[in-house]
Amino acid sequence: MLTLQVSEHSAHQSRPLEGRSAIVTGSTSGIGLGIATAFAKAGGNVMLNGFGNRDVVEELREGLARNYSVAVAYSPADMSNPESIAAMVAAGSEAFGTVDILVNNAGVFHIGPTDAMAPENWDLSLKINLSAAFHAIRAVLPGMKARNWGRIINIASAVGLAGAPNMAAYAAAKHGIVGMTRSVALEVAPTEITANAICPGTVRTPLIEREARAIAAAQGISVDEALAGFLAQTMPNGRFVETSELGALAVFLASPAARSITGAALPVDGGWTAR
Repeated sequence: MLTLQVSEHSAHQSRPLEGRSAIVTGSTSGIGLGIATAFAKAGGNVMLNGFGNRDVVEELREGLARNYSVAVAYSPADMSNPESIAAMVAAGSEAFGTVDILVNNAGVFHIGPTDAMAPENWDLSLKINLSAAFHAIRAVLPGMKARNWGRIINIASAVGLAGAPNMAAYAAAKHGIVGMTRSVALEVAPTEITANAICPGTVRTPLIEREARAIAAAQGISVDEALAGFLAQTMPNGRFVETSELGALAVFLASPAARSITGAALPVDGGWTAR
């Protein structure tokens, strides 16, 4: 009997999201894919979302389902379109029965002086990095309230806690994410729903690599030199944040052990905001 109890406890510990279902926006690559993978490994069903070649996305979906024995769906929802976001949440509910966990991760990133920023890039940054999270939260909250359980995890940024030059649009949106997270957390505090923000430092994602290539071309330096410049400016520990680290934190925040953590903006930034 003791052996059976230990075995059951070990299984629960290794798959703490067994029976839960999540939507992770912007999860066909980078941070989102790292979180979606961590959720699947923890036993959670996952709806992927994002752009990409449909064959490649289908291979990702099938691989996660096969490797971790969970249900994995995909939505091509456009995060700039509120109706598309609502349809994604409805599709998640239909696929899994419930949407217990929402991770708002989809984002765009523009670097440059404020007075040189194209107005359409400002508008797009707020639409994708901030408003999309609002529309998704608005869509999932009624179901979470009805079941008296839910986890909302918003991917903000260290730039959402401290400003940075040439990132006015991104910083504005990520500060907004932190403020919205805290407000939602207070609204649902009497329930078993939590809302938290993860604030990563510099993560080596395809998004960062594209920016590094653009900087390298503009300044006549190598991509490695451009990436080293990112680290020198932002990360006191001298290394990139790994997507697996963010995935592990997201799993913890989604687990029963984190039921008293809400309204938090948690830096994972190698000391960036400690300076």
